[in-house]
Amino acid sequence: MDRRKAIKNMGLSLGYVVTTPTLISIVQSCKAENALKWTPDFFTKDEGTVITHLVDLILPKSDTPSASEVQVDIFIDRFIDQVMQRKDQQLLKFGMRKFIGKALADTGKKSAGDLKRDEIEAVLSTAIKIPMEAQKANDKAIENYMEALTESTNVRLDDEVAQYAFAKEIRAMTIFGYKSSEFVGKEVMKYLPVPGAYVACGTTEELTGGKAWSL
Repeated sequence: MDRRKAIKNMGLSLGYVVTTPTLISIVQSCKAENALKWTPDFFTKDEGTVITHLVDLILPKSDTPSASEVQVDIFIDRFIDQVMQRKDQQLLKFGMRKFIGKALADTGKKSAGDLKRDEIEAVLSTAIKIPMEAQKANDKAIENYMEALTESTNVRLDDEVAQYAFAKEIRAMTIFGYKSSEFVGKEVMKYLPVPGAYVACGTTEELTGGKAWSL
């Protein structure tokens, strides 16, 4: 299946409830931002550079724009800053430190801003391209970690699990942010600015040609 078709069929994979006004506000603020002058709200500048590389590794340019070309990196930064609960922000920050730390250790570099895309890709592949059983074990470890945090701050999460948690979360947010962009909403998904007649039992194939509805 090509990327365009895959994006059409992907549902919201994030575990957050986002109201439509909040989502629209974030998307519109991203559109107004000059990507070349972007100063992250949640991430540091160097971390923002890593996020830009990551979103384009997850959704590179093909017959549709890359993720950063529709400002998914800016969207992710503002989504985390404005929507995520503090404990989720802390887990993501912790995972990012471990993710970047591995990339720096592997390359011998001292600054996240100096990391090249292929160097980041190597860590991303190691973190996320693992057998299903390992994914399930990691997910369970993350669940236990988050539950333990409510009772004590003296809990640990293995570095590799933290890197996996970060990579998985950024992948989910990249897909979500891409689907929420104006370009994908109008050009890839089914866009209907003025709703027509209500059809209660029609299939997606009948109503939209197999496309998911745009927000």
